[in-house]
Amino acid sequence: MISSIENKLGRINIESEAIAKIAGLATTECYGIVGMASKNMKDGIVKLLKIESLTKGVKLHIEENKLTIDLHIIVKYGINIKAVAETIISTVKYKVEEATDMNVSCINIFVEGIKIND
Repeated sequence: MISSIENKLGRINIESEAIAKIAGLATTECYGIVGMASKNMKDGIVKLLKIESLTKGVKLHIEENKLTIDLHIIVKYGINIKAVAETIISTVKYKVEEATDMNVSCINIFVEGIKIND
């Protein structure tokens, strides 16, 4: 899915993969995040994603230059999940809007797992 932005000089097309990468990187920069998660729907198994596959933990829905972002995350044990979620929402919203000039209307966070220290 491609998002288009038009201005007086022409049209800018942004691939959803690029937006997902921005959102994934912004998410992993937040305190308390172990990483992005990918859920195997067949088995119901959650997998911690490596940095090169961050976009698999991000789902985008684009309608008329308004974004809804779903983030699937794994958090550290003992962290206040509500505080982490609020930080993620503000950070991701800011970074995606700054980079793309698109309006982020909603960010949904799905905590897929909690990692206990090794």
